[in-house]
Amino acid sequence: MPVLRNADTQGRYCIVMKQDWKPGTLIYPVPAVLVSVGNEEKEYNIFTVGWTGTICTDPAMCYISVRPERHSYHILKKNMEFVINLTTKGLSFATDWCGVRSGKDYNKFEEMNLTPARSHVVSAPYIEESPLCIECRVREILPLGTHDMFIAEVLNILADDKYIDPVTGSFDMKAANLLAYAHGKYYELGDLIGKFGWSVQKKKK
Repeated sequence: MPVLRNADTQGRYCIVMKQDWKPGTLIYPVPAVLVSVGNEEKEYNIFTVGWTGTICTDPAMCYISVRPERHSYHILKKNMEFVINLTTKGLSFATDWCGVRSGKDYNKFEEMNLTPARSHVVSAPYIEESPLCIECRVREILPLGTHDMFIAEVLNILADDKYIDPVTGSFDMKAANLLAYAHGKYYELGDLIGKFGWSVQKKKK
């Protein structure tokens, strides 16, 4: 149904229409991450995941949703551990490539010149070139339809020294130039527009 909405400060209005679309996955943007799996070198693999996110703060928990037909699915289910490797503009080619090629046909670490490194807690390797690597252990698997959701506890985080502020100890997300994915396209993040709580923060006199 048409909705009248104020278009400008002069009191002029325009008609805004909304269309009904069938249900779909249109919550964007999302992170495009590289997930690394494998208990030993011969089964190490990387695959790209867009369906991922935080689900709890304490304990720190996250999820990834994976199609059962993917090569890494069975490695993941067998070992119940994985690493979420955040991606950057510099890793954008590898991020896309690892999402459209299968680990049963390629050694993705070698093909993309990525370095598998031994994680500090879990058996799965992390990607040395990633600025932030999140070591996870699966708690539960939920079959949902096209994808199974792997609910996991975060056991450790590996942060690249070059992005850590020496004064505050915080991780500089902007400097890392993290990658985002929106409806089939990859984007780099834009300018900072505020921080958590800035909308209610008292202005300095």
